[in-house]
Formats: sequence, structure tokens, C-alpha cells
Amino acid sequence: MRVIGFNFDKISVEKLKDRTEKLNIKTNIDISEIKQIESDILKTKDDLVQAKFSYTVKYEPGYANIDLKGTALLSLEEKQAKEVIKEWKKKQMPEGFRTFLFNIIMRKASLRSLHLEDELNLPLHLPLPTLIPQKEK
Repeated sequence: MRVIGFNFDKISVEKLKDRTEKLNIKTNIDISEIKQIESDILKTKDDLVQAKFSYTVKYEPGYANIDLKGTALLSLEEKQAKEVIKEWKKKQMPEGFRTFLFNIIMRKASLRSLHLEDELNLPLHLPLPTLIPQKEK
């Protein structure tokens, strides 16, 4: 499996009210469509599979929302592509494909979300590394 393309179609961030003391941050990935596509531009011996997704970060209760929608284009071996399409007809995905796809989406969408959170002074939905001073012995 290889990533051929990754695009965001919608980027939305909204701060709804002033921060509350108890803030619960939830993330979610939803796959809305998976289909095999043909391309005159991209020539590859493998099959091309397109997955439409949404990635959301919700700051509850009602503090802020980040909503990213997009498309991932993947190159898969013919046998694997057929299995993915067959499973998707049942709204399921083979485990290896699902893990690969979700990791791509999490990496790309989390980076974009972190940037948006910084722009709106929202708490980060992922902890970043921090330095801690060493205690003297």
C-alpha cells in the first residue's frame, strides 16, 4: 500500500464560547466512502482506491469544534483492492487496510488540527513533548 494523494476538501474551526473549567476533548475519524477509481493521469500497475473521510475534534461541553473532510488516494495490489472494495460493501474494512488508512488520516489531520488550535488559542488535543528540569543531586 502506498499513499498517492491526500487532500482536504473542508477545513472548519469554530470557537463557540469562553473556556470552561472541565473540558473534554474527543477526536473521531469517519470513513464515508471507499471506491476504486481509474486515472488517466496516474499510471501505476497497482489499483487506485479513494477513501473519503472526516476527522473531528470536539471540545465539550460546547466550547469548540474542528471539522476536517478530505480524500486519501491509495495504491493497492489488485487482490488487496478487490478485498477492500468487497468488505466496504458491508461497511467494513480489512484490518491491515483500516490501520494503514487511519494512521495516514491521523497524522495529516492531527498536524492540521494542531495548527488550527494554535491559531485560535485552543488547548491542544494531543500532548506535545515538554522539557522538565533535572533535579540536582
